[in-house]
Amino acid sequence: MHPKRATTIAHELIEATLSSGEVAIDATVGNGHDTLFLAQQVGDQGKVYGFDIQADAIASARKRLTEADLLHRVSLLHESHTEIRQHCVTPVAVVMFNLGYLPGGDLSQITQSSSTLPALEAALEVLRQGGILTCCCYPGHSGGLEEAEAVLSWAKSLDQALFQAEAYNEKGRHEGRPFLVSVQRC
Repeated sequence: MHPKRATTIAHELIEATLSSGEVAIDATVGNGHDTLFLAQQVGDQGKVYGFDIQADAIASARKRLTEADLLHRVSLLHESHTEIRQHCVTPVAVVMFNLGYLPGGDLSQITQSSSTLPALEAALEVLRQGGILTCCCYPGHSGGLEEAEAVLSWAKSLDQALFQAEAYNEKGRHEGRPFLVSVQRC
């Protein structure tokens, strides 16, 4: 039996946390799959903020959301996820990170711990009590293992009185298998 995919676990954790009418962040829009998922979850009274530094990612997500008639629920921001605090001051229920590179895009443009770690910190600052941050890590590409290890170390260093950090399927990271880190604000 294969373990659940990191993205599947992330979606399950988010479904258990995010209510209609709340605010969510997709910190790494990519092709817009998670952005669409979040837009479906927040309902018409909710809001999703999606961040990506690649114009192709924003365009792909915009197309996907338009086809689903959910673009009105989302603000797509062609900016780094390090800018979360500048756009999201409302208590946020969920923040999703899906690290690595844009599937089908420029494989030389990857997320890096130098921006990911400050973005994770910024995400925790806007996360509401009981809210959850999910971070899918992909150690199988060049630079991916170093970033994944940095995310794991960061999560383990959090104050356990304020945050509950969990890692799912991380044992296979040295073989390049994706895994999930989640952090819930107590």
